[in-house]
Parts: sequence; C-alpha cells; structure tokens
Amino acid sequence: MRNLIISAALVAASLFGMSAQAATPIEAGKQYVELASAVPVAEPGKIEVVELFWYGCPHCYAFEPTINPWIEKLPSDVKFVRIPAMFGGPWDAHGQLFITLDTMGVEHKVHAAVFEAIQKGGKRLTDKNDMADFVATQGVNKEDFLKTFDSFAVKGKIAQYQELAKKYEVTGVPTMIVNGKYRFDLGSAGGPEKTLEVADQLIAKERAAATAAK
Repeated sequence: MRNLIISAALVAASLFGMSAQAATPIEAGKQYVELASAVPVAEPGKIEVVELFWYGCPHCYAFEPTINPWIEKLPSDVKFVRIPAMFGGPWDAHGQLFITLDTMGVEHKVHAAVFEAIQKGGKRLTDKNDMADFVATQGVNKEDFLKTFDSFAVKGKIAQYQELAKKYEVTGVPTMIVNGKYRFDLGSAGGPEKTLEVADQLIAKERAAATAAK
C-alpha cells in the first residue's frame, strides 16, 4: 500500500512538473527569433504555421511522429503549411517531388512513403523517372506525374518557396515559422516536443493580438 502511495505521488509530481514545464514562458532570442520584417501569410485571417523540411533530412523524418498528430488537432483558425527547403542538388530534386505531389493533390497519400523510401529504403529519388516509378507503386499515375513535374505551376511554386525561405532566413531544417513573424527549430526550442510547445505559445500570442485588434 505504501509503495502504491509513493508511486501515485511520484506520478502526480511528474505530471505537475510536465505541466509547469509546458507553461514556461518563451522569449525572443532564446527559443525563437522574431523576424526583422514580417512575411505576408497565404491566407489572411488565419494563423499560419509553416514547417520547412527536406526528405533527405533524418531529423525531419524523426520529427514526423511528433508533429503529425499535432497537425491533426490544430484548431480551425490555424493553417498548417509544409514547404520543402531547396538549397541545391538533392534538396531541389526532393523539393520538386513534393511540390509535384502537392500540385496533383496526392501529397497527403504519398508523403510518408517517400520519407520512408529515402530514409529507410535506401532510395535516392533524385531523378524524375525514378520518382515516377516509385510514386506509381503508391497509386499515382506515372504519366500525370511526369507531366506535372515539368509544368509551369510547379516551377512557379519552386520559385515562390525559394523566395519564402530567403525571407524567413532559413539555414537548416526542420524549421518552423509562425504567422510569418517567428522562426524556431528543434535546437532553439529544445527538442521535438518543446518545438510544438513553442509553436502553441506563439499561436496563442498571435490569437490574442488578433482579438485585441478587433
């Protein structure tokens, strides 16, 4: 009985500690950076959360099991946007792969499989024909993929996302941006879970500012 009481007390203390940690205020210059110039969001009226990533990044892959359930629970006033970082070479190839799938409206069906193939399956997927062969195994029409891959729509998004990365002053991934104003990553935040705690606090900050401005 005594052991049960001690165990219960330890659990309660642990939960309290976790709660207190989650409520620890964040500071600009520590957990996140406030951008000198705010970048306009895609959908005014929504609090925009951007994740910049690369399929070749093991940290981005490891972040997926943490961030995906969080994305699913975001409230209706928050818009999540995933953007590929493109710094040349395989970054650009994988970015174009993601944008092609997104343009086709099948990214949500194939995203996890692409990550798995590159990170665990030993596939490079830097050649468009290899990409087309792979996505075909995931139910994507090969001809449609190749046609979309070289389309003006995809090339336009590539230019748009490269410009956004410059404005966000991104130098590595995974990096998150809240409402075009605040930049942070796993290192500055203190790990995957802490990264989402920072995101939650910045979302709340932007929500409060929007309410006060009404």
